[in-house]
Amino acid sequence: MANRIERKPIEGLFRLLRPANCLMGAAGTLLASIICVGPEEFLDYGSEVLFSLLVVIFFTGAGNSLNDYFDREIDKTAHPERPIPRGLVSPRSALILSVVSFSIAIILSSFINLWSLGIVLTSILFMISYEVSLKREGLAGNLAISWLTGALFLFGGAAVDRMEVAWILGALAFLATLGREIVKDIQDVQGDRGIRLTLPMRIGARNAGFVASLSFIGAVLLSPVPYMQELLSIYYVPIVLVSDAIFIYCETIHFADPKRGQKVAKLAMLVALIAFLFGGII
Repeated sequence: MANRIERKPIEGLFRLLRPANCLMGAAGTLLASIICVGPEEFLDYGSEVLFSLLVVIFFTGAGNSLNDYFDREIDKTAHPERPIPRGLVSPRSALILSVVSFSIAIILSSFINLWSLGIVLTSILFMISYEVSLKREGLAGNLAISWLTGALFLFGGAAVDRMEVAWILGALAFLATLGREIVKDIQDVQGDRGIRLTLPMRIGARNAGFVASLSFIGAVLLSPVPYMQELLSIYYVPIVLVSDAIFIYCETIHFADPKRGQKVAKLAMLVALIAFLFGGII
C-alpha cells in the first residue's frame, strides 16, 4: 500500500508532461535540423542538436503542465482522466513542475547559441500569455499557437546555425497553422460561445474564412522561395507543388465544410514537411 501511495504523485507528474507530445516535438526539431543543415554536416552539430532535443522535451512538458494547471476546473468535466482532476497531483505541484521545466529549458538553450536562447524565451512568453489570457481572445490565441508551431522549426535551424532555411520553414508553418486554427474556430463557433471570443464571432464566419484563406495563400506564395534561393534541391519542387495544390483545394472547401477543411490543411502541412525533408537531404 505504501508503495502505491508513493507511486501516485510520480505517475501524476509523468502524465502531466505528456511524454508522447514531448517526443513528437523533439522529432519535429530533429527533422528541422536535418532539413536545414543537410545529412552531410548534421553530425558536426551533434551536441547542439542533443541539447535542442532536450530543450524541446522540457519546454513541451512545461507547457503541458501549465495547461493542466490553468484548465483544472474545465478538466473536471472535459478531461476527468487527467492527473489533476483524478487527484494524482495537486495544482501547486503542476505549477512547480512547469516552472522547473521551463527553467531547465532556458538553461540548456543557453549552451547552444543566442538564437536558441532567444527563441526559447520568446516562446515561453507566448506560452504563458496564451494560458493566462490569449486562449480566450480568439485571433490573438491563434497567433500565439502559430508562433509556437513555427518556433519549433526555427529552433531546429538555430541549433545547426542555419537560420536562412529555418526562417522560411518557420514562416510556412506559422501561416499554415494560422489558417488551420481559424478554420477550426469556424467549426467550433457554437461550442465556443460564452467561453472564447474567436475571430468568427467578431467578424463573422465568412470573413474569418477569408482571413484563413489569405494565410493559406501566403504559405503557397512563400513555398517557391527555398528553391529559388538555392536553399533546397530540385526534389523539393514536385512535392511542394502537391502541398500547394492541397492548400488551394482547402480554400475551396473550408467555407462549406470547416471540419473537412482543417483536416485537409493538416494534410497539406504534412506534405509540405515531406517536401522540405526531400529537398534538404537529397
